[in-house]
Amino acid sequence: MNLKIKLKIGELLLKKGLITEDQLNKALEEQQKSGKRLGDILVEQGFIDRETLERMLSEYKATLSFIEEEWDPSSLDKDLAKIVPERIATMFGIVPIKRENSTVIVASADVLDITALDYVRFATGYNVKVVITTQEFVDTVYDHLYSSAPKEEILKDITESSDDVETISETEDLSIVDVESEEADAVALGTIEELAYQAPVVRLVNFLLTDAISKGASDIHIEPYEKRVRIRFRIDGVLYDQISVSTKMRDAIIARVKILSKLNIVERRIPQDGRIKVRIKNKEADIRVSTLPTVFGEKVVMRILDKSSIVFDLDVLGFEDDQKRLFESMILKPYGMILITGPTGSGKTTTLYSALKKLNKPEVNIMTVEDPVEYNFEGINQVNVNETVGLTFASALRAFLRQDPDIILVGEIRDHETADIAIKAALTGHLVFSTLHTNNAPATVTRLIDMGVEPFLVSSSLILVVAQRLVRRICPQCKEEIQPDPAVLEALDISDNNVKFYRGKGCSNCRKTGYKGRIAVYEMMEITNEMRKAIVKGASEDEIREMAIANGMVTLKEAGILKAKKGLTTLEEVLRATA
Repeated sequence: MNLKIKLKIGELLLKKGLITEDQLNKALEEQQKSGKRLGDILVEQGFIDRETLERMLSEYKATLSFIEEEWDPSSLDKDLAKIVPERIATMFGIVPIKRENSTVIVASADVLDITALDYVRFATGYNVKVVITTQEFVDTVYDHLYSSAPKEEILKDITESSDDVETISETEDLSIVDVESEEADAVALGTIEELAYQAPVVRLVNFLLTDAISKGASDIHIEPYEKRVRIRFRIDGVLYDQISVSTKMRDAIIARVKILSKLNIVERRIPQDGRIKVRIKNKEADIRVSTLPTVFGEKVVMRILDKSSIVFDLDVLGFEDDQKRLFESMILKPYGMILITGPTGSGKTTTLYSALKKLNKPEVNIMTVEDPVEYNFEGINQVNVNETVGLTFASALRAFLRQDPDIILVGEIRDHETADIAIKAALTGHLVFSTLHTNNAPATVTRLIDMGVEPFLVSSSLILVVAQRLVRRICPQCKEEIQPDPAVLEALDISDNNVKFYRGKGCSNCRKTGYKGRIAVYEMMEITNEMRKAIVKGASEDEIREMAIANGMVTLKEAGILKAKKGLTTLEEVLRATA
């Protein structure tokens, strides 16, 4: 798609009053950097919702229409892939969905210019009609038409190959039974490694990676049990069963993952960590691999870091207006400590990276120590923890202080030594960011004191604590107004019956879940002078909470309810994530 066509789309949205000129310019600037479609950027930055964008695109050209009804990809004619070859589909981001005599109907998530339409006509020999749909729909049809190994075919291969892998465990399971001789162990492991390179196992692992990335999964769980190996994806924070395979294939599958991530396939007694870098359909992803010995073999979890889907922008994270103003004012302070708290997978890293991206300027020296570095940033000095050689958070922090830093990010405060050095850095003219595992913002103060940090040091260094959770967004394509469950209203202490609430009915766009994507809810506690005096005097968590609320702090539950009132999430999600 050329810039001229995209600019016309932007001008259409501008003319309709759906975006401002500043928003359009900002999106065009981002487009030049990332190469993404303008419409996707406008949606990612929160300037317009996906449904409105697609309806405007449908008005852009009289020959275009918008697919609103649900579509079953399995009903598609496989011969369509012969009419529109895969290289044409990939080149223009289109998929064929129907043939009508001498016309082929193709679906696209963007508007095709005249040159592209002419090329497709010439290459296919058919007249071309274009319909506008979602990117998810295009990806689903693409996988169905062009995937070389659909799930059913892969599972069939696995089933048919099961007889060939009996030699893995002719007597008992090698993962949980000691092998009597080194020679026997070597033979068995050689068999497993050989199987790891065989077509069925290679295709299964490749399929899992491709399927997970196309579905927007954040994690792949491969879990061995006594009678099966269960494979699950975490999508929008929730785990979903995908497939189960025979335990006969367990060791070969795990060995294949270990080979890809350069781990030791012989060692199965201790946890291991590795990484895989993949590019699938023009998407580049880093995958962090973690293995853990369990009763029935090694469990593998692969954390997917999809660089193309992450947007580090404070405007789209989920801050309320007052919270965003407070956060931006605090990150511009010349010194002090800002802590982001919450459980694993609550979006802390995204919030921190968004703050650093805003602060990343040529005149500022930013240094980070992380375990591991998840995303690389030009202009920021990032260090990976390596405890095997003595490079810990604490040792890296000591070295940082000799590197003339202005801003320091510590991936996580885990112990008293790291906390003590970070706090002293904040007291000596540095702005320090870090994370801590606490349930809410007020608990952070007592947690630091429990770690052995003196109360006067906490009160002097800490300037802001942000607790956060991720809640699932309601799917915009099947959103409907509902009457909430009285039990949920009671659990959240909601008594106003005049407020409208919503849910997702479930459609093909959201895989029948009613949710699509996630948004953060925040609890921000500014450390005031009154609070500093109370901390030094040994104030309890409850006393600190009361002072913060009196100072205007919106709790996690209140922030979640506000998102539900705006129609962004459901009350059930708020209850799940915050109560």
